[in-house]
Amino acid sequence: MNSSVTFRLMKVEDIDDILKIEHSSFATPWSAEAFYSEIVNNPYASYVVMQDSDEIIGYCGLWVVLEDAHITNVAVLPEYRGRKLGEALMSQALELAKALGANHVSLEVRVSNEVAQRLYRKLGFQNGGIRKRYYTDNNEDALVMWVNINETSDHIRN
Repeated sequence: MNSSVTFRLMKVEDIDDILKIEHSSFATPWSAEAFYSEIVNNPYASYVVMQDSDEIIGYCGLWVVLEDAHITNVAVLPEYRGRKLGEALMSQALELAKALGANHVSLEVRVSNEVAQRLYRKLGFQNGGIRKRYYTDNNEDALVMWVNINETSDHIRN
């Protein structure tokens, strides 16, 4: 991983940069209004931003309600993929979830997205079930995955 990569919480001023990543990563990207609402109005939402120098190159959102956290979205700019940055970003998100009191983290991933599934398994996630026709762009099923972050702290870096 590049030593100039840093992590911090997302701010409203980051939304334009986040939208570039969102549009390059997802068939049905979130809107600026959705991110704004998450940051300003959702008390359960936290977003981690990954930067290389001053450029935002990735982000991960999560909701923490009591002891359960849910990854809402995670993305890295295409030109930065394949460098273990997604793993570093997810590790930061899991640390944040733990710091916010979560014991468990869940997420959905496309059943066809084997690259992401391998990453999540590397971080200790296990298969939890299938959500049929979850993705609205093509009705693809989602694999639900979860991890008990108190049992997998060896996978999570500080």
